Amino acid sequence: MEVSPYGLESLWAQGDFVTKGVAVLLVAMSIASWYVIVTKALQLLRFRRASDAAGHAFWDTTSLPEGVATLGNDNPFAEVAKAGVTAMSHHTAHKGHLHDQLSVSDWVTLSLRQAIDEASGKLQTGMAVLASVGSTAPFVGLFGTVWGIYHALVSIGTAGQASIDKVAGPVGEALIMTALGLAVAIPATFGYNALVRGNKTTIAKLNKFGFDLHALFVTGARAATEDAETGATKSAKLTAVGRA
Repeated sequence: MEVSPYGLESLWAQGDFVTKGVAVLLVAMSIASWYVIVTKALQLLRFRRASDAAGHAFWDTTSLPEGVATLGNDNPFAEVAKAGVTAMSHHTAHKGHLHDQLSVSDWVTLSLRQAIDEASGKLQTGMAVLASVGSTAPFVGLFGTVWGIYHALVSIGTAGQASIDKVAGPVGEALIMTALGLAVAIPATFGYNALVRGNKTTIAKLNKFGFDLHALFVTGARAATEDAETGATKSAKLTAVGRA
């Protein structure tokens, strides 16, 4: 089977170490960006299930241990709930020291805020990779293009021939590098934007969950919520009695 003189095989066979290095770099950037996109998308799907439990199943239980169990493991909602329980236990065990300095409301607020901030930091893991790939891949491809065209022109000048058949192959192969750069950058950019939106939604739900937990620990019951369909005000089943 004859190899096309205008394809990727020809580009790799005729390219020097710089051209091959740029191609390998673009492939590595593509693999890294797709790895981040897939893993973070699966993570957000898992967190979405946890957020649904935090909005409904958690509050339908009658004790905090049972409620925390509905959230599952390895998700920020469970970590925030555990941080709240730990804060209440710590404050109760050190009443003589903490009551003179911090009220239970302030102590729980600090603990929940720290847990939410840690969860927000974990959500941002890998986002820098997508941002870097999306912003630099086109320029990496453009560098490969410029380098390829330079060598193509040098070869044409050396041969003393500038016919279309002599120019089309080398220049076309060089332009492939630009296409590769865009092929790497576009998915990374779209993935970054989609994951940023997903992270913002998750953080907003975490803040709402933290507010409800704060109300539970401080007042003894979750803040009253309004049923979206009937507009009726209702309270959750889980109360402060369950934290014992």
